Order: sequence, then C-alpha cells, then structure tokens
Amino acid sequence: MADEIKAVPTVVIPVDPQQPQADIIERAASLLRAGELVVFPTETVYGLGGDALREEAARRIFAAKGRPFTDPLIVHIAQIEELETVAAAVPERARRLAEVFWPGPLTLILPRGRRVPTLVTAGLETVAVRMPSHPVARALIRAAGRPIAAPSANRFKHVSPTTAQHALADLGGRVPLILDGGPTPVGVESTVVDVAAPAPRILRPGGTSLEALREVLPEIEPPLPPQTTASNDPESEEGPAQRSPGQLLVHYSPIVPLLLFEGEDEAQRKALVAEALRRLGRGERVGILAAVEDREALRPCEERGVLVRAPASLEEPEKVAAALFATLRALEEAGVNVILCRSFRPVGLGLAVQDRLRRAAGGRIIQVDPSADAAEGVR
Repeated sequence: MADEIKAVPTVVIPVDPQQPQADIIERAASLLRAGELVVFPTETVYGLGGDALREEAARRIFAAKGRPFTDPLIVHIAQIEELETVAAAVPERARRLAEVFWPGPLTLILPRGRRVPTLVTAGLETVAVRMPSHPVARALIRAAGRPIAAPSANRFKHVSPTTAQHALADLGGRVPLILDGGPTPVGVESTVVDVAAPAPRILRPGGTSLEALREVLPEIEPPLPPQTTASNDPESEEGPAQRSPGQLLVHYSPIVPLLLFEGEDEAQRKALVAEALRRLGRGERVGILAAVEDREALRPCEERGVLVRAPASLEEPEKVAAALFATLRALEEAGVNVILCRSFRPVGLGLAVQDRLRRAAGGRIIQVDPSADAAEGVR
C-alpha cells in the first residue's frame, strides 16, 4: 500500500472551464513541474495530477489516494505527438481510435515507453494513455510541458469526484491546489481499451460507448463482468497488478452499503418499495437511486421519509452517467444507512453506469424474481 502523506494546506481556485486564465494555469503547472500534485477537472471526473515522468510525483499520487501500487495510473497528454514520449509503439488500430475519439474520454493500453516509471504502470510493460478534451486539462498539460499521470481525485475505492467540492472532501489537506472548473460533463471515467493485447478488449467501460468504438473497430470485445478473485482484493498487496484502473470488485463505493437490484423494471420497483419499507420498519434511514419512470411507484416510500433521487430517465443514459456519482455522494452526505439502487440498461453510457453500480455494490446484487413480490436474495 502507498506511503503516508504529510498534511498540507489546500487552496481551491475557481477557473473558467472554457477559457482558463493563463495565470491560474501557470500557477498549477509550476507545482507540477516541481513534483507536486494538482487536482483539476477533465470532461469525465476530477483528476489528481502529477508529473507522469517522475517517480516521486507518482509516489505522492498513490499516497494521497491511499491507492495500492498494483493499480496503474492513466497518463494524460495534450497532443498526439506526445505519444512518442510515453509509448514504445502505437499499433495501427490504436491510431485509428485516437484519430476518431481523441481528445475525449478514451484511454488506450499501449506498450510502455522507457521514460515512464514502472511505478506509474504498476510494474507492467504497458501504459494507459488518454488525451482529455476539457480545456482546463489540455491547458494544464501544455503549460506543464510534460504528460500528467492522473487517477480520479478521491480516496481509493470511494465515489469518484465530479465537482471540486467532492475532491476537497476526500483530499483536503493532502494536495496543495484544486482547480475548480465546475461540474464535469460526462460524469464517469474514460473507457479503457487494451490495444496492446492480441484481441482488443474494453477493460473498463466509460465515457466512450462500445457501440461508437465498434463503428471504428468492429472486433473490439466487450468488458468482462467484475470477478471475485484473490488478486481483486483491494486490501491485499499480493497478486498481479491490474492491467487497467477500475478492475477491482469493490470500487466507486459510498461509505454506506449499496444494494443493487437487477431484473424487469416493474419487478425492480416492487422490490425497492418492499426493501425500503422493511428497513424503515427497522428504524433505518433509507436512500433510493432510481429513474424518472420509478417516481410514482416510489411515492409511498417518499411519503414515509425515504430519500428518493431520480436524476434522469431510463432512456437517457448520458444524463444518468453525468449525475451518477454526484447523486451517490448526495445520498451519502444526507446520512442514510443504506442506498437501494435500481439497475440501468447497458446501452450506450448505460454500460458504464452498470459497471460502476456493480462495483459500488461490491457483490450486494439482488436478482429480482418477476413472479414474486420481493427479491430472491443477494448473490
């Protein structure tokens, strides 16, 4: 596990998300050049950035997050020419994807360039690289004059940050500077595609959909479901490194238990109501993350004090993704004892939403029997 970190004062500075002020960007860039850390907005979530070519900076990232060294970092670049600095080779299919989706929420797994410390790549001979589209992120990388390693700006395994306030809540006193560019538009991390493997595969679904990727590279394989393995134990320092961030069974988790319901929509609604009322009867404070279509069915729960949050429609996976982490944090901060969550259709960005919720549940997934009034149980 990463080393401990000394407490430092954290300054939060607002920055224009579309036309970032040059003096603010230079202040942040000077910290990065000195080996310090800076939190900054990307189009996906807020990132915790450090010089990707300095082992000392990478070590500080792991320490600030409490992240194990077996979980690699993503290296961010501002222009395609910088690939030569961080990657030893760029396969033709990687260039095809980059031409279409960069800058944007897509990370490519490539052979590691020798200038990238193995600490950044969790000891692997591959490196995760992406080119963000957020103006603040692009300006910061350019001003720093070097690639930036940047995982999400939160404590390890906690819900990812989509505002500067989320990052401050998790990393206040651990980083000297947070650039506040407002809420991030995509709301879930980048899609990670392994193009260094014999057959390209999505390792982590995210802000670029499987459907869009297959229009460029039809042979891309979908992600495998979360696996329960010894090497997936986030508390263990044993076992192999993760090939990509976001591979652990338990990740993106609120500090309170999250139960995920899966099955037909109407059966899910009945199960959510039954479980909420059962827990209310035990004196628990309950939160529900639902869809707009569920509001009427959940009205009896709201009338009894259940906090119901329905950020978007089932037909709007992009809006669900954009609001997902902020909604989970809002329920957590409201002091609920448990969050009950419906599942969303794995279409478009819904695939990333499904992945994040399954990992947030950490195996507490309830398969709903459509012929029954309640859930079959947790598998």
